Amino acid sequence: MSRPIIQVNEKVGFLKGLPLSFQHLFAMFGASILVPMLFGINPAIVLLMNGVGTLLYLVICKGKSPAFLGSSFAFLAPTFAVLAAMGGIAGGAFNYALGGFVIVGCTFMAVAILINFVGIKWIDVVLPPATMGPVVALIGLDLAGTAANMAGLLPTADKAMDPKVVAVSMITLAVAIFGNVLFRKFFAVIPILIAIVVGYLCALAFGIVDFSKVATAPIFALPNFAFPKFQLDMILIILPAAVVVISEHVGHLIVTGKIIGKDLVKDPGLHRSLLADGISTTLSGFMGSVPTTTYGENIGVMAITRVYSVWVIGGAAVISIILAFSGTLSAIIMSIPGAVMGGVSFLLYGVIAASGIRLIVEQKVDYSKAKNLCLTAVVFTVGVSGIKVPVGLASLSGMCLAAIVGVVLSLIFWLLEKFKLTNDFGE
Repeated sequence: MSRPIIQVNEKVGFLKGLPLSFQHLFAMFGASILVPMLFGINPAIVLLMNGVGTLLYLVICKGKSPAFLGSSFAFLAPTFAVLAAMGGIAGGAFNYALGGFVIVGCTFMAVAILINFVGIKWIDVVLPPATMGPVVALIGLDLAGTAANMAGLLPTADKAMDPKVVAVSMITLAVAIFGNVLFRKFFAVIPILIAIVVGYLCALAFGIVDFSKVATAPIFALPNFAFPKFQLDMILIILPAAVVVISEHVGHLIVTGKIIGKDLVKDPGLHRSLLADGISTTLSGFMGSVPTTTYGENIGVMAITRVYSVWVIGGAAVISIILAFSGTLSAIIMSIPGAVMGGVSFLLYGVIAASGIRLIVEQKVDYSKAKNLCLTAVVFTVGVSGIKVPVGLASLSGMCLAAIVGVVLSLIFWLLEKFKLTNDFGE
């Protein structure tokens, strides 16, 4: 018997919905709080704004698009550049990055308004399936190194491989894989949550859980709010990342639609989805948080568990907001070792990559056509090659660069076909 599907608008009882919501929360938690920690800011404000942004997204998209908004990795390099140029966190440099985040959010909203007027037919031109499939696959492949690093599988000259960390990550991964295949009834929809719990218990047994911050954490704590400062040269460093997130957003929306069996690009519409992300990112910039994006980790959870309910995702958003004000609960969840999240991420990121391949298969891309073969080949090669193209003080690489190259090449091929210059039209 196939696993039951919990549909997008299907309400779930509290006792069943709570673990499902925690499953989504844990899926986004590790990556989402990693971004503010790298910037040197308190993750509580990010948990608050991610929760608020997700609830706004669900409302603006009329409860038709199940997505969780988490911290975007696309802004790491440009934000580091701003911090370096303006004297670091202690010198108030992050406030200038916030100004850039606000402008990026406004850019998302402007593009969303434009899409509302010009429609979505251009997507098939700039992102045909032969381009979109590998771009989506690269979203997962780009993150594979992060999962391997968290799992302790990438030793460096300064840090040797820790057998305990590797053991915990592999046990967590094994539970996630075999639980997804073997679990039945309600357990079949929470394999990721079960894997995290098992991994955490193993980490406790191996003695690699740090409780020091739990002991000192206050029961109640206000997030640290900060406000943007606007400086043109700093904004210009941040702004190019908007292209990356918009490409990623389109890919995520298409893949989510494929998973749940609905065309989300048309209904509720790409314009609503991108507008919601723009509003969320703008608010985050004004409050001291980081830009948001639809989260691939949560798409992976939906693909594995077949739980698509926006009520479940909304529950995860509410829990995220509660955690932002609860020092103790937040510290307990933050004590989950990277090894556990790395083990789970191995599967989740792989599912995203597989979703790109699924898109290619379901769209029946004809690789006997030279155009399709070249598009997919170039996008994949650029994405995994490690090429970096400087853009101001930042650089484009991986999925970001591959998406831009794919869009440009798709446009060129479209023009060549318009003028019947390709060999598809014969001699």
